[in-house]
Amino acid sequence: MNPVRRLVARFIAAGLAAAILVAAGAFVVISRAATSEAIRIAEEVTRVDAHAVIAPALSDGVVSGDSAALQAMDTAVRDRVLTDRVLRVKIWAPDGRIVYSDEPRLVGGTYTLGEDELAALRTGDVAADVTDLSRPENRFEQRDRNLLEVYLPVRTTSGRALLFETYQPLATIGDDERRVFMSFVPVVAGGLVLLLLIQVPLALRLARRLQHARQDREALLQRAIDASRAERHRIARDLHDGVVQDIVGTSYRLTAESARLRQAVDPPQAAAPTVTVLDGAAAEMRRATRDLRTLIVEIAPPTLRDEEGLAGAVFALLAPLTEGGVATELDAVPGLDLDAETAALLFRVAQEGLRNVAHHAGARRVGVRIERTGGGAALTVEDDGRGFSVEDRRRRARQGHVGLDLLRSLVEGAGGLLTVQSTPGSGTRLRAEVPLP
Repeated sequence: MNPVRRLVARFIAAGLAAAILVAAGAFVVISRAATSEAIRIAEEVTRVDAHAVIAPALSDGVVSGDSAALQAMDTAVRDRVLTDRVLRVKIWAPDGRIVYSDEPRLVGGTYTLGEDELAALRTGDVAADVTDLSRPENRFEQRDRNLLEVYLPVRTTSGRALLFETYQPLATIGDDERRVFMSFVPVVAGGLVLLLLIQVPLALRLARRLQHARQDREALLQRAIDASRAERHRIARDLHDGVVQDIVGTSYRLTAESARLRQAVDPPQAAAPTVTVLDGAAAEMRRATRDLRTLIVEIAPPTLRDEEGLAGAVFALLAPLTEGGVATELDAVPGLDLDAETAALLFRVAQEGLRNVAHHAGARRVGVRIERTGGGAALTVEDDGRGFSVEDRRRRARQGHVGLDLLRSLVEGAGGLLTVQSTPGSGTRLRAEVPLP
């Protein structure tokens, strides 16, 4: 065997050994994570049922055995809690008395609560454990079914602490576990197989055609970047066309209803509490809309390659600030032709600067200027906010806020200069100058 083939064979053998070790470790970790996630799902189902269904119907009458209260609770449980996933419901008093169960023969019986159940009552945490079918309170459960009992404390309308418990079949938990496990396995297995498939031709090309291998890797990377960008834009489009429009519509309806009440109710003071609630809800909806639009821009920034270029992308960054009541201004020199890398870098500068304005500055006005300099281009973000001192900036850096430092590294890496001028109470001026190729 010639030296090239021998080296390639060793490379492949080492890759296979590493892949097997990684796969074994990954499958162990994924299996444990899948089990934990399945139990977490069971706990979350119980938590949602407790807060959304049980707590609103849990009056003191249920504890005292009032027939009407018990009937109301039973209706709520049977209509909204019992499913193929939740087979049994019990509500316990701290002394071990079952104040309610969908199995009426258990109601009123007193049994010994386990240590985990008592601990859940004390700490307020949700807990889960495999059901011991030999215990007397579980005598009516099907003996051929393994169950997971999940319990957490709830309170009556007067604040009395009780323990809410659901029984879920382990088969369902196992289905969740397998679903979570299988959602990871293809990724890990596919990644390992893909790694091996890439390694073999890579080893050959490294020995014979290094340049050709480099071009292949760049093409794969570009496809991955394009796929990631397409997915981000799809998510952003779905948010904008779905959730954002629904929230905007709700805000309009709340505002209209508030105005109608002001005119319809006499005297107007009688409607004041409701109007206040409606106005507050409408304001929250508008605030949520601004936040979502900001998130959409961050997830999928407008393309810098369309006819509006960098100016259009920066205008989209300013839109949430404008909607939030901040006076904004964009001054972009017409016909500023920038290459893709320079446009992307200046967009990052604008994004970081406007993010700081939105989160920290408390500004009433903010302006962005895009211009050509002697041998390059510059972008300036200036606001009239609260500003900061040198010590403020050092303290934020120690706390992990290093966005400006990272941005300076990017700009300087492109041969440019980033300057930040700020004084407490006098606003901030962020300017990046980069050379053009």
